[in-house]
Amino acid sequence: MKSARLAAAPLAVLALLAAAPALGQVAPAACPVSAAHVSGNDGLMRSRAAVAAGRLTVLALGSSSIEGVGASRPELGFTPLLESGLERRLPGVGVSVINRGVGGETAKETADRTAREVAAVGPDLVIWQLGTNDVLRDRSMDDVFADFRRGQAILDAAGVDVLLVDPQRLPENTANPSFRGRNPGLAEMARLIALEGGRKRYAVHGRFAAMADWAGLERGGVGRDDLHLNDAGYACWAEIAAEGLVAALR
Repeated sequence: MKSARLAAAPLAVLALLAAAPALGQVAPAACPVSAAHVSGNDGLMRSRAAVAAGRLTVLALGSSSIEGVGASRPELGFTPLLESGLERRLPGVGVSVINRGVGGETAKETADRTAREVAAVGPDLVIWQLGTNDVLRDRSMDDVFADFRRGQAILDAAGVDVLLVDPQRLPENTANPSFRGRNPGLAEMARLIALEGGRKRYAVHGRFAAMADWAGLERGGVGRDDLHLNDAGYACWAEIAAEGLVAALR
């Protein structure tokens, strides 16, 4: 019975998406909203079935950008804006995006708590944002991906879909010596995350590449600390993620 429901899910999802009305862009005018920054990698089967059944539960794990640090109000952070963006694109589907971001975490701390968070929420889809703090703390790639694979094992055992979110881009003209010259390392982390996503059939959201097009946003979408996103950055990121995720569900 379960396999029959999963097999029918893609057709039901297509019907829902085809019925969706034209959507106005809920993001700054300077934000180029495109589906190109999310790769489905032939995954997301459980999420398709959930959409077909009319209810999608998303657990968002990661550090400060998932938590929403830098937003002027909690409702202007990434997770509430992603939730509303998905609901607008999936009419008739109840969407819950549960925020479990913890500022300052590396892949190790997220992997340490993944089993507990998944058990508490019971999600269809887990968003795992990772990489920025690992690079800023000069962690070796071997250590990062050892922790990453611990998390993978937990997620695979739970049978959930996964969307990986790669690092953010930092301002090139930052005055902070800890951040200066870090973009090449962040780009390499993004490349490796994309490879791992393809290998595991996890969906991947290329946030680092998307932010290259944010020059028209106030401060490039980054706040005055040159690290955390501002309101415009969160709005842009959430719309790009929602657009790409719904396209990948097709």
